Amino acid sequence: MKNVLIVDDVKSWREFNSQVIKDLYGEDVTITTAASASDAYDILLTNKDFDVIITDLQMEDNYSPKHAGEWLVEQIKTFDKYKKTKIIMISASYNLRQIARNLDIECIPKSTALASISAFKEILNV
Repeated sequence: MKNVLIVDDVKSWREFNSQVIKDLYGEDVTITTAASASDAYDILLTNKDFDVIITDLQMEDNYSPKHAGEWLVEQIKTFDKYKKTKIIMISASYNLRQIARNLDIECIPKSTALASISAFKEILNV
């Protein structure tokens, strides 16, 4: 059973990413969603383990000068239990690839995510 956390401030993106994950993993997945980086962080503090975390970059403005998703990934990386968790950032931001490279995580531009499920398949090895 795969446990996946999806973080995005836009409900339709949480739903879209949830559907993609269900399409890829079928019945063998449990999906938890959060509408902000701070909500996601609270979820991370529970005893739940995640195999995959998908997060938006630009959400609430509480973490300026960083983006909320950037702050969230930095927090995730402080947990030993998430050292092997696959982290994917999905965003329309022009500097997504640079931010993802700096954080040493995977990324998918929103335009690519909408166009094809293959980017998810490649990153998740499904």
